[in-house]
Amino acid sequence: MDDKKIVFSGIQPSGNLTLGNYLGAIKNWVSLQEDYHCIYAMMDMHTITVRQTPAELRRRTLEILALYLACGIDAENNIMFIQSHNPAHAELAWVLNCYTYMGELQRMTQFKDKSSRHAENINAGLFTYPVLMAADILLYQADYVPVGKDQMQHIEICRDVAQRFNAIYGDVFTIPEGLLPKVGANIMSLQNPVKKMSKSDPNPKAYISMMDDMNVIAKKIKSAVTDSEGVIEYREGDDTKAGINNLLSIMSAVTGRSIDDVVKDYAGKGYGDFKGDVAEAVVECIRPIRAEYDRIIADKAYLTEICQKGAESARRISERTLKKVYKKVGFVV
Repeated sequence: MDDKKIVFSGIQPSGNLTLGNYLGAIKNWVSLQEDYHCIYAMMDMHTITVRQTPAELRRRTLEILALYLACGIDAENNIMFIQSHNPAHAELAWVLNCYTYMGELQRMTQFKDKSSRHAENINAGLFTYPVLMAADILLYQADYVPVGKDQMQHIEICRDVAQRFNAIYGDVFTIPEGLLPKVGANIMSLQNPVKKMSKSDPNPKAYISMMDDMNVIAKKIKSAVTDSEGVIEYREGDDTKAGINNLLSIMSAVTGRSIDDVVKDYAGKGYGDFKGDVAEAVVECIRPIRAEYDRIIADKAYLTEICQKGAESARRISERTLKKVYKKVGFVV
């Protein structure tokens, strides 16, 4: 057995993945797979805290798997599976519910945000969502969880619950750490650049879907909100430059060049030229991924095989953790 650390992460199949999801998460996952044992899941159980159309959820779940593969995640060397195919996630979540305090859950910003947006459906699952997320991570004794800054609160509650359980029963869970990406961690809305780019944004011009037509992608970037100053420079924390800051971040992430180098290239140039070049760079980044995605999504037998093999591996690993937990709390195993 080698000494590689374990990485766990996943994305909800609740909508089309955006450029922000790719640059902020999946692209970084691809770079992690050489150095870590990686487990990547399609988090379908998390999606139903908000009402879903069943046929669409099934379709999107397989689409996200195909997109993972198209982006370069290797199914042979990583475990890739659908969350609901491993019942241990729900089983451990129930146990951890009994070691998580109401006050901790009430402080979660995502619960407050989703409750305000879905006032007609403030369900218990939405409230205990972070406990299921903790179970997702702790089942696999993950050392690291790649997250954006907005998800660090979930890692903190996961650590708190794991430490509480360990303090009572001994060394049961590995205490995970959040792994912030070095590049592309914060891709913002194209229309309201002080907000994160989101697949649930009601304005389709605000985000770039990985499923968008190439011409649509270019148009969205060219119509991105900027400012009247006309100077291409990066000023962190300056909301008046949020639009240009965002486009510079995108250009840097898709080309692999530093923001400083990009700024130097456009000294004295206008926003129109810059937006055109950003649009071209993004299209050239997404085009080969889309071509590979189109090939993979057509092969349903291949996708089914990956799901089945991944679920078997996930169940085998998580069974050890769940049995240990059950024994510690006093269940007959």
